[in-house]
Amino acid sequence: MHLYIDSPNFTPIASLVGGMLIGLAASVLVIYRGKIAGISGIVAGLMETENIQQGHHLWRTLFLIGLIGSSFIYQFFAPLPEINISASKGTLILAGLLVGFGTRMGSGCTSGHGICGLSRLSPRSLIATVSFMFSGFIVCYLFLHAI
Repeated sequence: MHLYIDSPNFTPIASLVGGMLIGLAASVLVIYRGKIAGISGIVAGLMETENIQQGHHLWRTLFLIGLIGSSFIYQFFAPLPEINISASKGTLILAGLLVGFGTRMGSGCTSGHGICGLSRLSPRSLIATVSFMFSGFIVCYLFLHAI
């Protein structure tokens, strides 16, 4: 097995800054709103219509606008990476459904458990994060080497 660093695509400074911005956004959300920056929970909350607090939909909508809009802002500072999707539409739909099922079954997604849960030293989030990372490693290995 040969490990190497893909030098043209190795971006430690941009990755560090991006990680710090994610941490800052998650911290601001939990400090000022008492909410976890888990994307699946934020999107699911937009679908709630009964017994909701004032501003419930506003902060969730603004968070998602910022999440999506950040790509448009980023392109003013650096070129966006090329998008190359080789999977079929059916595969993408199945993958999306499986991810959605997994986030509901695991009571959260990678951002909720992996960033916010681990920072709170949550044992449940540690187990969830180890589980989805291990599953990702296995699937990646199978697709790249065994199939």
